[in-house]
Amino acid sequence: MSTRHATQQVNPFLTVPIGRLFLLNALPMTVVMSMGGVLNIVDGVFVGHFIGSDALAAVSLAFPVAMVLSALSTLTGGGMSSLMARHLGAGDRITAGRVFAETHGLVLAISVGLVVLWEVVGTTLIGSMAAGNSKIAELAQDYLRIIILGAPVQLMLGIHADALRSEGQAGLIATLSVLINLFNIGANWLGIVVLGLGVSGSALGTVAAQALGLVLVLGVRRYSKRLLPLSVLRTQSWLGAWLEIIRLGLPLCLSFIGIAVVASTVMLFLRLHAGAEYGALVAAYGVVTRLLSFAFLPQMAIALATQSITGNNVGAGRNDRALATLRLAMSVAFLWCMSVALIGTVAGTTLGSWFSYDPAVIDAVTEILRPMMLLYVSSGPILVLALYFQSLGQSGRTAALTLVKPWLLTPLFILTLSAGFGVRGIWIAFPLAEAIMLIIAVLIARNVLSTTGTQAFNAEEHR
Repeated sequence: MSTRHATQQVNPFLTVPIGRLFLLNALPMTVVMSMGGVLNIVDGVFVGHFIGSDALAAVSLAFPVAMVLSALSTLTGGGMSSLMARHLGAGDRITAGRVFAETHGLVLAISVGLVVLWEVVGTTLIGSMAAGNSKIAELAQDYLRIIILGAPVQLMLGIHADALRSEGQAGLIATLSVLINLFNIGANWLGIVVLGLGVSGSALGTVAAQALGLVLVLGVRRYSKRLLPLSVLRTQSWLGAWLEIIRLGLPLCLSFIGIAVVASTVMLFLRLHAGAEYGALVAAYGVVTRLLSFAFLPQMAIALATQSITGNNVGAGRNDRALATLRLAMSVAFLWCMSVALIGTVAGTTLGSWFSYDPAVIDAVTEILRPMMLLYVSSGPILVLALYFQSLGQSGRTAALTLVKPWLLTPLFILTLSAGFGVRGIWIAFPLAEAIMLIIAVLIARNVLSTTGTQAFNAEEHR
């Protein structure tokens, strides 16, 4: 009992005032996420202006596959973080270290399966998505081949970053993120503009930056006495809690894959309804996905900070602090989403011109953004609520808040509305799906927020 008490005294998640604690975690994580978004936008500018609209369409075509990789990183890192944070909050570093090691084994298995799957179906998949445009298909294949082969590095970097976040090192992650992403931007410039490697230069720059990041986080963990030691990767088995990690990480993972499903659905119905405008609309939709990905990343940073704070406090029995964090985080997410909605509504033409000189692409960006922004303000608070439930180990409620929209509502509305309104119906589907999700979130929050917390955590099995 005394050991646990001592551990709680030195754990800042349990002692620092909530407002300050939230800033100390959310601001660095916002820097981390935003730097990734800046990289994504700068890379799109490089591709669109220095290679051309076909290359921009090819990279847009590759977006669903890239989202699957992000989803797999969320599966492993998110599931691990939910477990690690609660064990660290309870003062059980031994079990936290075991979870850390077991996640490495899961990442290795996923990486091997991913490479094999790409070799079997990758060419056919990209060829079908390119709608018969062999040039775009070839460019997309060149880009994705490098990204897939570098996936083990991306996934390993993801779990080490998530482990540092759970250990209260958000500031360190932010510093490393700035360095890595600046390197990535420079590497992409070198590959695309100087060496003329086209989309392959973009992919090679990304993988090289991820490799540098992995080396840096391994070095930090090796020499820091405050963190779980690297020796746990030698002394602990890499087999074990894979199913538990997957169970906790799966809802958010599937929500990322759902984004890929939505993107693929949009491209399919553009192919059916856009006619001669297909190329311009796909390029424009690729621009919009980059912009919205950038806007999404600070939301995710707020949600991840909430997850880390809540997990540690619920693990220590401090449900009052967890609920206070949730209320603050949802308010901040709402303000961020409101700002994004205003900018997206009034500045579509300017944003589109960043990526392309083609007037058709620029006009299409504006046409797509305006309906998508109608109920965008609700997306951030819902994401925060979802990760709050994940931190409690409540995967069912997390799934309800993260999976219904991308897997059911949005594809269904795209199917029905595009049949009646053509291309315009595709974009109207997004705010309608947001409206239904807002109703679902209100019902879940009203029914459970007064009773979740310590009791909910105690209902989960301690490993």
